[in-house]
Amino acid sequence: MQKTNTHATIQLIMFWKKDPPAGGEKRIYLDYVSSTPVDADVLKVMMPYFADDFGNANSIHQEGVKAKQALDDARKSVADILNARSEEIVFTSGGTESNRLAITSVASDLKGKHAVTSTIEHPSVLDVFKALEKQGFSVTYVDVDETGVVDPKDVREAIKENTVLVSIMYVNNEIGTIQPISEIAKAVRSKKKEYNSEVYFHTDASQAPLYLPLNTLKLGVDLMTLGGHKMYGPKGVGCLYKKKSIKITKTGTENIPLIVGFTKALELAEERKKKESERLTELRDYFIDELNNRIPEAKLNGSREERSPNNVNIYIPNIDGEFLTVVLDGKGIACSTKSACKEDYEDEGSYVIQALGYSRERSKSSLRFSLGKDTTKSDIDYVVKTLSEAIEKYSK
Repeated sequence: MQKTNTHATIQLIMFWKKDPPAGGEKRIYLDYVSSTPVDADVLKVMMPYFADDFGNANSIHQEGVKAKQALDDARKSVADILNARSEEIVFTSGGTESNRLAITSVASDLKGKHAVTSTIEHPSVLDVFKALEKQGFSVTYVDVDETGVVDPKDVREAIKENTVLVSIMYVNNEIGTIQPISEIAKAVRSKKKEYNSEVYFHTDASQAPLYLPLNTLKLGVDLMTLGGHKMYGPKGVGCLYKKKSIKITKTGTENIPLIVGFTKALELAEERKKKESERLTELRDYFIDELNNRIPEAKLNGSREERSPNNVNIYIPNIDGEFLTVVLDGKGIACSTKSACKEDYEDEGSYVIQALGYSRERSKSSLRFSLGKDTTKSDIDYVVKTLSEAIEKYSK
């Protein structure tokens, strides 16, 4: 029977607190998609800019000039990684602001204009489009297939003569689906040529830096969003790559410590990408196989092939996902059910999983595990064992 009672959930919290996880106080963190710890090397480069090199980059005295140099160096480093120009890098307060800037900068003239996005975008994208629709903007929401993949042909067919923007995320934050960004870019360009009009292509790549290529020219994007706390950088900082021809009004004092930390995190991600992607892909596949063996009723949400190396999202029949998350938390395992940025947490379930054609019940009976740099094979073994025992106990 599905567990959804709030009082029962609270009772569970109290029960599991009496029974500490195996290995004493060790925690197994499997929610890296929501947030990552700041890497020690990232923290190290940030520290001087909090106290010693504290100048305002807009000031012309020595302290300001030093801060401005750090800002310029960071912008150039990020641009080099993205195969872009320094002036095409805009630092922001995070992925949400980057997404908002990307969309609103292109959709400044609302009436009579049109955009294309998908049904499984991050809330920070969907919420902006919904707000624009209330102001006279038109939006087409392209469906995904049962594995969560956007078909470039569907995007091409959705583009109209008055379309000014296409926004499709690189990696889905809930089910880990990797979208064919370069193929979608080709579809956008072909339609742009057909209509002889300007259609910009934006991708939210917040979940991509640790595992996937970020070359903006090869991807074919005009705007791209990145966030610091998804790649072992600090919270509260991100960047937007925007093609030089796109005008963006950005005001305010640059947060130099966070920008320096963001840049270092991106550099480390690029340096470690190949090796860590291979390690986590192997670990992810082992996790999925063990789940299939120990919990045969569990089903994978999203594509197994076109999937981020660190994502395992599973459906478990007859048990509430939030309830099970609390159970696992009491046993030292941190996971989640859906995006931490989505409101109406308990009532609606995951709109992403429902967009795959599944029921609301399935979306509420799913768990998201996301692996990271500290995840080990023994961690996975413990998680599978604990999950299996919990399902056996509470799904009766």
